[in-house]
Amino acid sequence: MLSNIAKKFFPRSLWVYHCNSGSCNGCDIEILNVLTPYYDVERFGIKLVASPRHADVMLLSGGVTRPTLHLVRKAYDAMPAPKLVFGIGSCATGGGSWFDTYNVSGGAEKAVKVNYFIPGCPPRPEAIIYGVALALGLVDKKASPMEMKQVEFPIDMYQMNKAWEDRNVIYQLLND
Repeated sequence: MLSNIAKKFFPRSLWVYHCNSGSCNGCDIEILNVLTPYYDVERFGIKLVASPRHADVMLLSGGVTRPTLHLVRKAYDAMPAPKLVFGIGSCATGGGSWFDTYNVSGGAEKAVKVNYFIPGCPPRPEAIIYGVALALGLVDKKASPMEMKQVEFPIDMYQMNKAWEDRNVIYQLLND
């Protein structure tokens, strides 16, 4: 649904504002690598701008620290509507390895409304391009089908009773 809205409001080009909210610069390097002639995202109409007032999209990297929290909100408020926000990297997704430290308030969701997350530490340039293209509806979503079965506990697994046998489906699958 959101990709249909993005197609409607951003039919031709995206102007991107890159916002570092306290990252280790790993994600920043990958974001800037996307903008180099090697990957050439300008062929898709994606252009980096220096001011949030000119941007359609904010690429937010890093866990939001307490000193940058109000600056991120101020940059978000400066962007004209309609706007999209991408959380780039595992720090923007949930705070990364610093999620419970005193100076990090959390991921990008703690500061602004994030429309899309692109996970990774740091995410590869191909993943960033794919995430943006997927959000805009330029490519189809690709995911491999996966079926997970998990043993349900707390059942004392040393007592081989009927409840244990009914819930122990993973071992039955492995034995078949």
